[in-house]
Amino acid sequence: MFLHMATSVQVVFDCADPPAVARFWAEALGYQVQPPPEPFESWEDWLAEQGVPKERWNDASAVIDPDGNGPRIFFQRVPEPKTVKNRVHLDLNVGGGPSTPLIHRRTRVDNEAERLARAGATFVRTVSEHGEYFVTMLDPEGNEFDIQ
Repeated sequence: MFLHMATSVQVVFDCADPPAVARFWAEALGYQVQPPPEPFESWEDWLAEQGVPKERWNDASAVIDPDGNGPRIFFQRVPEPKTVKNRVHLDLNVGGGPSTPLIHRRTRVDNEAERLARAGATFVRTVSEHGEYFVTMLDPEGNEFDIQ
């Protein structure tokens, strides 16, 4: 019998300013900006060693879950701006799930939305229907995400 192992994933964001968007998502998710490979003290040292031209040093960044459970999120510079709604987005699950009373979920979601607005996110809308409650926001480059 053949057992198929789960495939790990990396989430990739196309963006104009990878380091800035990476810092936002590290804050939003409780992640950290990925450190350079050992024995390098900085990404600049590693990039120089690899022969990457200095003008390309800010072309990418990544954030990782410090506990090693969540996926790596990679940010890559692209020349074109975002022009349409995301077809894929992240849901930040902070409310506690359906077993948590709606009033408590709302408070948690609203508090997180306020925190992320201070970190650079933009409010889009609040949806409250059929026992669900979530806030849709945009990251600093306009990528949509929900807090639920």
